[in-house]
Amino acid sequence: MNAVDDARAALGARLRELRRAAHLSGIDLAARCGWHSSKVSRIERGKQAPSEADLAAWCEACGNLAVLDDLVASLRNLRSMYLEWQRTLAAGHAHRQRQSIELEEQARLVRWFEPDTIPGLLQTEDYARAILRACIAITGGRDDLEEAVAVRIARKRVLQRGRHRFHILIGEAGLHRTVGDSTVMIEQLEALRSELDRPNLRLGIIPLDAEYRAPATNFVLYDRAQVITETVSAELTITRPSEIALHEKTFALLAEQTAYGESARALISAALRRG
Repeated sequence: MNAVDDARAALGARLRELRRAAHLSGIDLAARCGWHSSKVSRIERGKQAPSEADLAAWCEACGNLAVLDDLVASLRNLRSMYLEWQRTLAAGHAHRQRQSIELEEQARLVRWFEPDTIPGLLQTEDYARAILRACIAITGGRDDLEEAVAVRIARKRVLQRGRHRFHILIGEAGLHRTVGDSTVMIEQLEALRSELDRPNLRLGIIPLDAEYRAPATNFVLYDRAQVITETVSAELTITRPSEIALHEKTFALLAEQTAYGESARALISAALRRG
């Protein structure tokens, strides 16, 4: 399954629970809505996305219109929040980097969690080149590597503007995972260590032995307006308030386990000595 399938299946599961809570069989629900019973099954199994009218009929049949607005929000997210990488990158990786510039320029507070690599805003040129080369190799699309690198480095200008604040958490694994080669990693880690002194950046390292407290892949919170996370096949933009709140809770849990200041500097220095 890809990300779109997963989201459709999750919506179907919520609708199934709503039907069961109303003590209706699939046949009963279909009869009340004037549908063929197979439509209920397809929606609940995530094989078919409902329309907004379908959701309204479903909620009315179950006697629970109170959840309609939330279900409609989920459906609209399903339609809009997934951008297939092949479509997004058809215009090139540099185009995607320019979109990031716009997001970062608009946000006053950016909270970023990256479990096993250095985040784009903190990458050196050679590290960024190695990351983007790998992305182009696996996703395809235009090979605009050098332009994409140049735009990614240009993104770093936002760090120099006082009205923007950044809170970035990096898994300690990201200090040890080789990107490029050892020379690239040494330069990157030295640059990362210097970022600890930036006044508008709170940079922390989550130790490898930190207790597992929250399931999380990479994600970026832009104020409280949206969250962006990436999968292998798609980019997910989350705007539903309850989901944004869940990412905020997750970020707070991770931040509690994070080493800052001299403790973070020690972890980076240890990775440098290992390299």
